[in-house]
Amino acid sequence: MRTELTPRVFKEEAYRFSGRGRVYSFTTVYEAPEGFKEFEPYVVALVRLEEGPLVTAGLTDLEQEWVPKEIDGEIRSVMRYKVKIGMPVEEVTRKLRIAGDPRRGLIIYGSKFRPLLLQQQVEPVSG
Repeated sequence: MRTELTPRVFKEEAYRFSGRGRVYSFTTVYEAPEGFKEFEPYVVALVRLEEGPLVTAGLTDLEQEWVPKEIDGEIRSVMRYKVKIGMPVEEVTRKLRIAGDPRRGLIIYGSKFRPLLLQQQVEPVSG
């Protein structure tokens, strides 16, 4: 998938981006606004694209781990996502929300980023 920003956005020039980048910063949302409750908890990140711009997007397809955390004087296990600053990511299309009736409403899709699945290292075949 490639993100394209229209000429209206960038003064008569269209820009195309590869859809690949690295996590610049991130946070986990535990209490989402209305319309996003079904995704709790979820991670929102600033992603620095290979071409330079920073974009804000949700992260998806992340591994999870259980870690001990002290809560009210007790040690409890809490789930967290495996995300790191500098982690390589790629753009994907995912469900963002449902507009209207949750059973029959319009499904809204958009861009999110996931951990890079395959290193894009292509070496020439010698022969």
